[in-house]
Amino acid sequence: MTEIAKVALAETAAGLDEFWSQRVVGQANGSLLKVAKGIGSTTWHTHEDQDEVLMVTKGTLVVQLRSGNVTLNAGELLVVPRGTEHCPRADDEVHLLVIGRDVTSNAAGGKPDWSYQRGERPGGGPGETAEVNEAGGAR
Repeated sequence: MTEIAKVALAETAAGLDEFWSQRVVGQANGSLLKVAKGIGSTTWHTHEDQDEVLMVTKGTLVVQLRSGNVTLNAGELLVVPRGTEHCPRADDEVHLLVIGRDVTSNAAGGKPDWSYQRGERPGGGPGETAEVNEAGGAR
């Protein structure tokens, strides 16, 4: 039997060591529920194999699309259809619940090179930066 447990989204996101990384916190109906935090911008990218649901739990996220920008505030979500080029951006730290079939926090999923460097964030200031292992958990 699967253990039933609540997930503290705010604490999980705050505890991530790296921006634009995802920590799997649950699974439902074939989808992974992943917590992430971001600042600055990812790179422009697409997910050819899955739709991506972005739900903001803290802060503001601008999802740049070729057709125009969509601004999401806490409590709002956007479904980015598979194959849609997009580039999430946050001027200040943002926390997200990301729903999709796979972990997408890698270079192909738009993760910027700077986010792999511990203690670095855009502009070189101090910041928190966790790699996602193959099972989807942070290292």
